[in-house]
Amino acid sequence: MASIRHEIVIDSSPEHIWDVLRDVGAVHERLLPGRVTGTRLEGDQRLLTFPDGHVIRELIVAVDDDARRLAYSVVEGARPAIEYHHASFEVRSEGDRAGRLIWTTDVLPHALAAEIRIRIERGAVEMKQAIEAAAGG
Repeated sequence: MASIRHEIVIDSSPEHIWDVLRDVGAVHERLLPGRVTGTRLEGDQRLLTFPDGHVIRELIVAVDDDARRLAYSVVEGARPAIEYHHASFEVRSEGDRAGRLIWTTDVLPHALAAEIRIRIERGAVEMKQAIEAAAGG
């Protein structure tokens, strides 16, 4: 199984970063506006709609406010098709006015690791931009 870990420093308070991430029903508004056009919650599942109409179904595994950790799994609609996906976001303090976002993803098949890594790195930059813009950073 491929395990991908990516870290990025965001110029916003860890509390604000966590507030955005834990708002699992507002990905299209707060975390990835433009990349995701709609978010719908159905119990512990989240459906993300993309500009081309494609929908990904995720299972929200855990939202841990004390650890500032969100765990989720893509269960349907991944492109390219995957056998297994589990990921988590963690937010840690980085100095007085910044936070470190740690995004860890486990995925099968292993052959998709390079492509998934590129998507994670690009996605983290987009998240950073959205969070900093909302925080006035």
